[in-house]
Amino acid sequence: MASRRISLGMPTPRRTDETATALPDTSDRPLTPALADRFGREATDLRLSLTDFCNLRCTYCMPASGLTFLGKDQLLSVDEVVRLVRIGVEKLGIEQVRFTGGEPLTRPDLEEIIAGVAALEPRPDISLTTNAIGLDHRAAPLRAAGLDRINVSLDTVVSETFERLSRRPLLHRVLAGVDGALAAGLDPIKVNAVLLPGVNDHELPDLLDWCLERGLQLRVIEQMPLDADHLWERGTMITAGDVHEMLRDRMVLTPVAEARDGAPAELFEVADRATGRHRGRVGIIASVTRPFCADCRRTRLTAEGRVRTCLFSREETDLRGALRSGADDEAIAEIWRAAQWGKKAGHGMDRGDFVQPERPMSAIGG
Repeated sequence: MASRRISLGMPTPRRTDETATALPDTSDRPLTPALADRFGREATDLRLSLTDFCNLRCTYCMPASGLTFLGKDQLLSVDEVVRLVRIGVEKLGIEQVRFTGGEPLTRPDLEEIIAGVAALEPRPDISLTTNAIGLDHRAAPLRAAGLDRINVSLDTVVSETFERLSRRPLLHRVLAGVDGALAAGLDPIKVNAVLLPGVNDHELPDLLDWCLERGLQLRVIEQMPLDADHLWERGTMITAGDVHEMLRDRMVLTPVAEARDGAPAELFEVADRATGRHRGRVGIIASVTRPFCADCRRTRLTAEGRVRTCLFSREETDLRGALRSGADDEAIAEIWRAAQWGKKAGHGMDRGDFVQPERPMSAIGG
């Protein structure tokens, strides 16, 4: 693959941020088809958002009201999603695909999308991040379509706390979705939890116990500056160190033996402190205090088909425009490669000039 600037016989796709910068210069890019960046990383994990809409309004992600969502014609269609994933798999070395949102279960064509991706050769690993509302009815069809595993966003199993966090009285529907996923045989089922001080942090030991009893793998995620209200403060967030302290009285955490291998979660074996009985595992994703940017293997597509190389990027590169303008697969792959080549070394939260992205998590895709 020649390392050159892109020429498609159409205007050069531009990034859609405040500065509207052009694609980066790729003259020094190595001759590789992979999604490489100039820091020696290669992206093999695609996070693809299917919608910016969600039926919850979690405080650390979305405002209570006032968001304008993408129209149907702005979202990638089933065929466009499958084509972009196929380009990623066949031409760029993508091995894992995680569908995100917003809430991907709000798309009625989700089973069709997953079936299309599952039919690709080589077949990527297919996962889903969801709030599980409606999953009780769709888990079995999704698994039959080719879904391999799921992550359920669940910060509490206490109804009052759930409503305070999500602004919706829907915990019972989430729990029904988890039960449906278990019944459908999806494995592993991971539970993603964000802890907020004074809201649900005191519930962590009970939440972990609840997950372990059901064979679920809890992932505690440090709150990141991706909330729509821009209220995040580093000085008050619950850190990975805090998580260890909160669990210390009831549980013993021991680092797992196997290598992390690019995974965002640091895994620990869990044993009861009182009895020594092994219970399972817990993961901690310390994106803020223990960043893993140096081994990041992810590339992202927003619901309207824009490449975003990092959750905290303030630059995006449009693939949907090229897709709908008749560009062939290799031209689209080359735009994607050029965008990924511009990935920064890290998210920059430790820098004094760090600026939170304007788009909240729901619009980016988790």
